[in-house]
Amino acid sequence: MKVFSVNQIRAWDAFTIAHEPIHSIDLMERASVAFVKWFCAHFDDRCPVTIICGMGNNGGDGLAIARILIQKCYAVQVYIVKHTEKGTPDFAQNLQRLHPQTSIQWIEQEAQIPTFTSNSFVIDALLGSGLTRPATGLIAKVIQQVNDSEATAISVDIASGLFADSPNAPSDVIIKPAYTIAFQCPKLAFFQPQCAEYVGEWHLVSIGLSESYEAQTPTPYFYTTAAALSSLTKARKKYSHKGSFGHALLIGGSYGKMGSIVLSAKACLRSGAGLLTVQAPRCGYDILQTSLPEAMVLPDWHWMVNTTVPDIKPYSAIGIGPGLGQDPQTLLMLKGLLSSLTSPIVLDADALNLISKHPDLLHSVPKNAILTPHPKEFQRLLNDQWKDDFEKLAMLRTFAQKLQLIVCLKGAHTAIALPDGSIHFNSTGNPGMATGGSGDVLTGIITGLLAQGMPPADAAIFGVFQHGNAGDRAAQKCTQPALIASDIINEMGW
Repeated sequence: MKVFSVNQIRAWDAFTIAHEPIHSIDLMERASVAFVKWFCAHFDDRCPVTIICGMGNNGGDGLAIARILIQKCYAVQVYIVKHTEKGTPDFAQNLQRLHPQTSIQWIEQEAQIPTFTSNSFVIDALLGSGLTRPATGLIAKVIQQVNDSEATAISVDIASGLFADSPNAPSDVIIKPAYTIAFQCPKLAFFQPQCAEYVGEWHLVSIGLSESYEAQTPTPYFYTTAAALSSLTKARKKYSHKGSFGHALLIGGSYGKMGSIVLSAKACLRSGAGLLTVQAPRCGYDILQTSLPEAMVLPDWHWMVNTTVPDIKPYSAIGIGPGLGQDPQTLLMLKGLLSSLTSPIVLDADALNLISKHPDLLHSVPKNAILTPHPKEFQRLLNDQWKDDFEKLAMLRTFAQKLQLIVCLKGAHTAIALPDGSIHFNSTGNPGMATGGSGDVLTGIITGLLAQGMPPADAAIFGVFQHGNAGDRAAQKCTQPALIASDIINEMGW
């Protein structure tokens, strides 16, 4: 699914209006019906609904939503904030349609702002996605009143006051919704940590915008869905054997940190790799042989850390980093490995930290290698700091393009940056996965997929998706607070 800018979405609306063809007021009606369908599927008519509208097209959506909800016997109060002298034509037409069905209250001064009760829903239709300056004046006062209440706020398309494509200032006044119901495609702001409290739980509803416009319009941003990845899951042939599915090598573990490589190895096997060898320091030999009878172990001569560059010819993919440590001898091993690579590789954890301390190593990392940093690790790789999450995204794109690498920047909606400049936001996962070892599991999954011959970009996107998918299944069984990394492995399968 493509993620378009505000200007592209506006052009998408215009293209649909011109080519379907359809009147803009009818497209607004279509959007409002889609919103109401979602709302009625989740909330019954026992709680009162307050709809607060601006005088633009977002307010027009709100007026249409009010009319449809009244027809469905919901108790609806409508407020319009008079922040301009004249509304848009579609706003005016929906205002005329609503008038016979209910009384409308205008807010022209602060004293007229209502009190929102804790058992009510507030539908936010004040300001739409085209906002270019912060909310001020009366609208800002209304937003603050909503935020100070205990009512359940639901934003139409985007929270009022939130910029869709660029950062807000910390002082900006923005609705803090429990839910955002977005039309047709998500906004870039939905994927930024700094915007989380201004997005809430977001859902998409289709309003039937032109498919041909979507197909022909380029964007660097994508949202990964299960449907888009279905072609990557292929049935195994009857006469397959273990050699048909690759031989993965994982390098990691150090004294006191053998659990990381155990988790990674289990995930690698679960991802479908036919064979797995684990190189680990000698202290981990018994641990690995006991906990992973399905894997072969290649013990380093050193008791505590990895020091030896393995013969990499037998392996179809390599993963390095979980529990690796940052010993000087391990650094020498990493340098030797990078200089001799012929197989695709995943670099994680201490492999990335060693590269950060020795930036010249970045130029030894082969094209299309997969890096899986969390934000702090990525910051160390950059040796730079971003001002906000939108700048972080720009730095991520530049980094991946410049070095021709694949970077999975971990977090909610993990962002996978490809060498072509595209960024793919993941749609699976939950906060319960913020637990030690979760990243090691991801490294194992992606390494296993590479070993089976999946192209690196596909392995990164598919691996991140399935990692989150397994985490979601695990959270359903044991709850988010109780989830541990092993639970993710136990729920793997596709």
